Parts: sequence; structure tokens; C-alpha cells
Amino acid sequence: MLKPHALKPGSRLAVVAPASTFKREEFDAGLEEIRRLGFEPAFDDRVFAKGTPAYLAGSPEIRAAAIRAALNDPSIDGLIAVRGGYGSAQLLPLLDVAEIRQACKVFIGYSDLTAILSFLTTQCHMTAFHGPMIDACLSRGEARYDRESFLNAITRAQPVGELAPPGLDVMHRGEARGVLLGGTVTQLLATLGTKWAFDPPFGYVLFFEEVGERPYRLDRMVTQLRQTGLLGRAAAIVIGELNGCDEPGGQPTGLGVMADVLKDFRGPVITGFSSGHVRDKVYTLPLGVECRVIANGQPRLVIDEAAVC
Repeated sequence: MLKPHALKPGSRLAVVAPASTFKREEFDAGLEEIRRLGFEPAFDDRVFAKGTPAYLAGSPEIRAAAIRAALNDPSIDGLIAVRGGYGSAQLLPLLDVAEIRQACKVFIGYSDLTAILSFLTTQCHMTAFHGPMIDACLSRGEARYDRESFLNAITRAQPVGELAPPGLDVMHRGEARGVLLGGTVTQLLATLGTKWAFDPPFGYVLFFEEVGERPYRLDRMVTQLRQTGLLGRAAAIVIGELNGCDEPGGQPTGLGVMADVLKDFRGPVITGFSSGHVRDKVYTLPLGVECRVIANGQPRLVIDEAAVC
């Protein structure tokens, strides 16, 4: 697994828009937060492109070209997405594995960016970061992202160590270890049947999260993971907050349905991990590194391997 170089004070972060359009005020506020963190944001006019349909931040060619330009620019040390939405999967045919591995740069995003994170980790075989983006995260300052886990993941060539955000709970007790992979579950499933299918190794740790999906849809998604065999490859599962995934009347809940669907899963399962679509602070998860899931009276995820070098 290739690891990008750690970011340092003054490192240049390319701000790219692989998916949907965004509000300029969110963009500008996010750039200010990048500067407060000690990095230098870099972008060009392609980030403001409008596509057809209008929810896309430019054509696939424009969006992919911006990413490739950042990868090939020796002055750029990493890439961070403005927001998710939709469109990242359109870029996969336009990205080159050899080029990405040669550049080997920090890449940060979540949500729709799961398509690219999965591509980087399971096909390019390099680490990537399920962490805060510009829109609605960095743009809101430390109220919306966990600064410590973010900086520890991308600036220190050491394991992040223990991550135990508030709200973690145990669904299945136990302890297991493996390579951490995953993201937003709808996007993982959307890759299946394509050349860029999510293809984790046996013994991996599956992280998945979701937002605004009703419980029966979560049931369908995890049932599909089971029927493809991908769930059976996992040694442990880390589930996100499932924000907005309860029925409007309160029952059933997304978490309750997950408990039923996963009742026969033999490894440890912890729930409520605050990464991705969360109510409070987004924690950064380094993907493609060894971790341990400890599901007991004090549930936690322990990252045992550095994600940068």
C-alpha cells in the first residue's frame, strides 16, 4: 500500500470539485480554514465550472483534468474536495492508476467521493482519507470537524492511534484487526458490476455510513453486501451515525434494522462513528491502513499504521 508524503506547514492543497456545484461563500470560508491550519489552498477557474445537468461541477473531462493537473503539479502536496453530491463515478474512466501511483498524494473527501476513495485504496493500492471537505465542514470551522484526527492523519508519519468519538456503542462484542476500507454505502454498492468495483481483501475492517436513507433501504444495501460476499470478507464492522436514517415516526430506526440484518455477523461491530454525514464533528479516517476494532465496555477504533510517510 503506497503512502503519500505527510503534509507540512505551507503545503499546497489543491481544492477540486469532482462532484456537484457549491456556494461561493462556503468555498471562501473553507479556504480560510485551510490557511488557518497552516496550508496553502490552490485552485483555478475549473473548480467553478457548471455542467449539464446543472448539479454537476463541470463536465467529467473538466473535473478529471483538474484532478490530473493537481496530481502532476510538483508544487501540489495533496487534494481536497469541495463537496460531494453526485458525479465522482463519472471520472473513474478518465483517471489513470499509474499516474495516481506515481504522484501518490494525499486525497481527502467523503460521501460521493467514496467512488474515488475506493478506487484509490482497492485498485491504486494507496492510502486515502475519509475526512472533512470544504462545503459545510471546513467552511464552518472547528465546530464541524475534528481538527486533531484530521491533522494527525495527514501530517504525522505515525499511527493515528485511538479514535473514540462521542456516541460510540457496541452492537457485537469482541476484538478484530484488519485493513480499514469503506465509505458511504450507496457509493460502494454503485461501483459493483463495474471495472472499478469495491474489492476489499479477506479480513478487512468495513466502515460504512449513510445519510437520509430509510431503514428498509439500509436493509437492502447491507443485504446486497452480504449476497455479494463482501460482508463475509470483513473481520469487523464500524458503522457511522446513520444520520436521518430512522423512519419519520421514529420506528423502526436505522440502527435497529442494522442490528437485525447483522445479527449473524461473527465479528465485532461498533456503531455511531462520527465520520462522513454527521450531526456534529467529522472525524478523519485513514483508509488502507491496519486498525483494530475494540468492542467492549469502552468501544474504540485504533489505527495501528501510519497513513503517510
